[in-house]
Amino acid sequence: MTDPGIDDDALRAGHRARLRRRFLRAGPEALADYELLELLLFGAQPRGDVKPLAKRLILRFGCYAEVIAASVERLSAVDGLGEASIAALKIAQASAVKLLGDTLRSCPILSNTPALLAYCRAALARLPVEEVRVLYLDRKNRLIGDEAHGRGTVDHTPLYPREVFKRALELGASALIVVHNHPSGDPTPSSADIAATQQLRDAAAALGLVLHDHLIVARHGHVSLRERGLF
Repeated sequence: MTDPGIDDDALRAGHRARLRRRFLRAGPEALADYELLELLLFGAQPRGDVKPLAKRLILRFGCYAEVIAASVERLSAVDGLGEASIAALKIAQASAVKLLGDTLRSCPILSNTPALLAYCRAALARLPVEEVRVLYLDRKNRLIGDEAHGRGTVDHTPLYPREVFKRALELGASALIVVHNHPSGDPTPSSADIAATQQLRDAAAALGLVLHDHLIVARHGHVSLRERGLF
């Protein structure tokens, strides 16, 4: 039974303090997805009970990762999410991508395939439209550039080899990896994906560059065209 001498604000403050302590002492594994969202929303909504909102977000999007990766437009359609709350969620996503990207830069990229895939999936797998990124590497296969080279529709993105290789020469790159996403969730390469990869490979070779791979990432996995023997 609730103590009538304790008001709702005090109860909520106590809940927030306990949740923070549990997170700090036991780590994120000790919290449910909605509780992690509560922690993010505390700063954006310093008063009030955000637990119902956090649970509604999980119900609507499916899991923590899907919530923070949702577009600003989709999040704006959720009652109770204002600009500050949406910013908090998107900052969490940006922080995750930044952390994975910095980890990728700390060693030769080809010797750390798990880190490469984790970064590519975090950055691209849940985007609502296709986006192509090119990772530029130096002679020791260290990452020296990571740049978007096209954003298209749900199933197509134009890629212009001239722009890709112009930038490679500007950066002094020796090799590159092309990455794009399939918003459908299925990473299976299309015939257009395979043809574009072969054209890029040939153009790279003519310039003395190496196309190491073309990765396709999606919600339900990834495909390496090199591993599939499609080069």
